Amino acid sequence: MSFKIVVDSCCDLTNQMRMDPCFVKVPLTVYAGGSTFVDDDTFSQADLLWAMRQSEQAPSTACPSPQSYLDAYLCGAQDIYVVTLSALLSGSHNSAEQARVLLEEDHPEVNVHVFNSCSASSGEVLVALKIRELASSGMPFKHVVREVEQFIAQMQTLFVLESLENLRKNGRLTKLQAVVTGALKIKLFMGATPQGEICKLGQALSTKQALGKMVDRMAADPHHEGRTLAICHCNCLERAFQVKTWVETKCRFSDILILEAGGITTVYANDGGIVVAY
Repeated sequence: MSFKIVVDSCCDLTNQMRMDPCFVKVPLTVYAGGSTFVDDDTFSQADLLWAMRQSEQAPSTACPSPQSYLDAYLCGAQDIYVVTLSALLSGSHNSAEQARVLLEEDHPEVNVHVFNSCSASSGEVLVALKIRELASSGMPFKHVVREVEQFIAQMQTLFVLESLENLRKNGRLTKLQAVVTGALKIKLFMGATPQGEICKLGQALSTKQALGKMVDRMAADPHHEGRTLAICHCNCLERAFQVKTWVETKCRFSDILILEAGGITTVYANDGGIVVAY
């Protein structure tokens, strides 16, 4: 039975993954410094980083319209799996759900499920890869949905950012305003709650120390062994490989992926940010 995996553009697939015809990407849009950046193959990370540095205003983002998702669903596949940003961070999930309702009205024979990744970036990639693994094995649609929902519930997302300014300005740190205001020079080690909200897990005096705490937390998690770790970096490949080296020393992941931040991840991770999921 044919299947497609529709993802929003915060799912930072590698070039090799993007070449797989089972993946269909629906772009979000970024507005920064008076310029518009569509988060698709035309996206330039260098141009966006420059625009954000030059602008005193926070960059903003726009999720795909329901029609954009509907167009992606009309791909001729029998089973359609959709992976979106955390519903608490973006309207992308809501748009995908609206499109699902529209599709089911006209094409009730097509199976569609929209997964709230409760994550972003690296987390979305791991969810998409899990779907591909299960669907490719011939597993029935409902069984894939059940297995992937369980996978999402167990997945961990962690990150360390050089700058929290974009998150703060865009209201993504509502519950951390006091902490951020008083500790802008402190590097926060952060993560996602099971519901997909951003939470503070620790702090350090330097990015290196914060990343070290992140790796130590993964090593202390008995459930990490045998899983795949995805490391997404925003314009800091050397830092991503440093984290990979530390992880290989302290942890027992079965595989480690290095990913490059697309437009939406670049907005929120900002220059130098690292986002991991497992």
